[in-house]
Amino acid sequence: MRILVVEDSAKMAGLLKKGLERDGHAVDVTGSGDEAAWMAVENDYDAIVLDVILDASRPGIDGFEVCRRARQAGCWTPVLMVTARDAVQDRVHGLDTGADDYLAKPFSLQEFLARVRALIRRGAVPRPAVLRAGDLALDPATHRVWRGDTEISLTRTEFALLEYFMRHRGEVLSRLRLVRHVWDAAYDGDPRIVNVYVRTLREKIDRPFGQATIQTVRGVGYRVRDDSQGPDAD
Repeated sequence: MRILVVEDSAKMAGLLKKGLERDGHAVDVTGSGDEAAWMAVENDYDAIVLDVILDASRPGIDGFEVCRRARQAGCWTPVLMVTARDAVQDRVHGLDTGADDYLAKPFSLQEFLARVRALIRRGAVPRPAVLRAGDLALDPATHRVWRGDTEISLTRTEFALLEYFMRHRGEVLSRLRLVRHVWDAAYDGDPRIVNVYVRTLREKIDRPFGQATIQTVRGVGYRVRDDSQGPDAD
């Protein structure tokens, strides 16, 4: 397996490289955020180990920005962020920019290697920070929805329903499945409540823009249409 280590401390980079090589991996190392962003996209890595604080003595970008740029460019290699910054907001920011795991320094080499192995098993599955269906976009971290340049205001339940649709774009979702994942366990009402919320969503995200993102699949449920699908069920 080939791994990219992004760490501007030569001593720490050397320790991580040695440990990973002993674990059977080929390792590339860089201490530059700008170079890391390029390498992540240009090479086929099985995992990226990314320090948050980079280029302390020279201009450049930090680990958050490296991760954001890589994801924006379509690189879905699993990312493990490592840093001495253990504040909750830093961990949240790292995960929201597209990282898969977060490890605070100091850490044991054994735990570090185990986490890298776990990420490699996960593989490079697309996990975009911003969900998209055509020109409709939804950001779970900031609870924003927009189509093109127009921001759309949704209620909490409307947002949760649209997020679930967009995380399962192209899948036909039954009303019962939607209720189970969007409403809490205390809800024991009629699953047809989904019809009401789909109607209000369409009024906000589709009809003003002449779009038909949410499709009805008769007798089954609904789906957010994948770009590759034709206009069959409506």
